[in-house]
Amino acid sequence: MPAPRKSRNELLAGTMDLLILRTLTLGRLHGYAIARHIERSSEALLRVAQGSLYPALERLQRKGWVTSTWTRSPTGRRARYYTITASGRRRLGQKISAFDELALAIARVLGRA
Repeated sequence: MPAPRKSRNELLAGTMDLLILRTLTLGRLHGYAIARHIERSSEALLRVAQGSLYPALERLQRKGWVTSTWTRSPTGRRARYYTITASGRRRLGQKISAFDELALAIARVLGRA
């Protein structure tokens, strides 16, 4: 019997901050646009549920890596738009470096580096 696969949400949990911060380097975005960008960029392999996205955005705000403002969307609805801060950009750099190190270590174990 094959081992159970982890859900995409479990796999995404360790990289959620990285994905959100990287997405916000594109500019000010509302939550739905962040989730859509991650999904499109990953060719639909990564899907971010609202139940994961909004708590992560709140956590990033508490840490000072993201700010938000309420404004009208192009459709006229009120929406919360998120922006990466200077400290968020620094943290993103650290997270990318840590991810690259981890990916290299895994590739070595798999005999692919």
